[in-house]
Amino acid sequence: MQSLKKEAFWGGSKNVLIDSLAYGEFMCKVFNDGTGKLIYSRGFSTLFQEWQTTKEASEVNKSFTQSTIIPFPKETVRFEIYERNQKAEMILKFSVKINPADYFIQPSPPNSYKVDSVQISGDPAHSVDIVFIPEGYTEKQMNKFKSDIIRLTDSLFAVQPFKNYRNKFNLYAVLAPSVEEGADLPGENIWRNTILNSSFYTFDSERYLTTLDFWKVRDLAALAPCDQVYILVNTEKYGGGGIYNHYNLTSTGDDLSPQVFIHEFGHGFAGLGDEYYDSVVSYTDFYSPEIEPWEPNLTTLVNFSSKWKNMLAPGTPIPTPVKDKSSQMIGVFEGGGYVAKGVYRPAFDCRMKSNRPDAFCKVCQKSIELMILTICK
Repeated sequence: MQSLKKEAFWGGSKNVLIDSLAYGEFMCKVFNDGTGKLIYSRGFSTLFQEWQTTKEASEVNKSFTQSTIIPFPKETVRFEIYERNQKAEMILKFSVKINPADYFIQPSPPNSYKVDSVQISGDPAHSVDIVFIPEGYTEKQMNKFKSDIIRLTDSLFAVQPFKNYRNKFNLYAVLAPSVEEGADLPGENIWRNTILNSSFYTFDSERYLTTLDFWKVRDLAALAPCDQVYILVNTEKYGGGGIYNHYNLTSTGDDLSPQVFIHEFGHGFAGLGDEYYDSVVSYTDFYSPEIEPWEPNLTTLVNFSSKWKNMLAPGTPIPTPVKDKSSQMIGVFEGGGYVAKGVYRPAFDCRMKSNRPDAFCKVCQKSIELMILTICK
């Protein structure tokens, strides 16, 4: 552990502090050091965990920066991080005691950037708070950044279930400019001087747009109440990325940017998995056929009863054959999670599978709604 910081805001619920969904490849837990009582938990995923499934990870060693936020404790607590192993068991990986009176806890970083409220619907403790961070927007392009937020969130709130819950969202814009426009394109030998050093070609996948400077992301997100971080990248190139309870990124200038914006938010906000299987990715053996994925919209049928089985119409075959590609029926269609065999998705097509559908399937909608209601309690 490198440092502790006391941030100015807590955007999360003050009533529901224990994570009942248990999504993510990792879980942080906070225990009262005196009583041993669990007082806070939250699942999350990381870019590091994704890198571990690449070919490169078997050949070289790397480390990735990571930051986790918890409610500021009143008494000494024990902070622990667990990692999901290959049997889907959460194994303790890190433990440390935190004394809130420790003088090594740094104050919140000075607010050197203006924060605009794009939409305020209610108390941050009972709302979904999204902090938008500009990447590759210069000082003169801050108005463009804010207009991009409005344009892309309007597309999000046009689809269900976000359409029904728009009044549960607060939107903040951190006006942090970059020296240059765009993002790095290593495969084309293009390097930009930007505030977050974002880059295409993540894990050698051209369209995968991420940043490794997560501490910088966290410092900027700390300038407003925050449940979700969304980084908008000022480039016309197609791409994006979304990692559960980590961050979301989308390029803003491509014709498909609204669709990508919504898809990536499905990852980062609701923990939805990718349902496609016919695109080139850098991952290998991302899902084990012997365990049930934690993502609510994917199954290996190991424990399908824990997924959307109760949403199937009577008599629906498992697996479900494709009879009508335009059908919106809920079934168990083979192909998903980057592989054509052994992983199943709930609909023939969905926003988590491709850019063609106008909306999420019913299973994904239900999962998103559950997340909204959980955060807003």
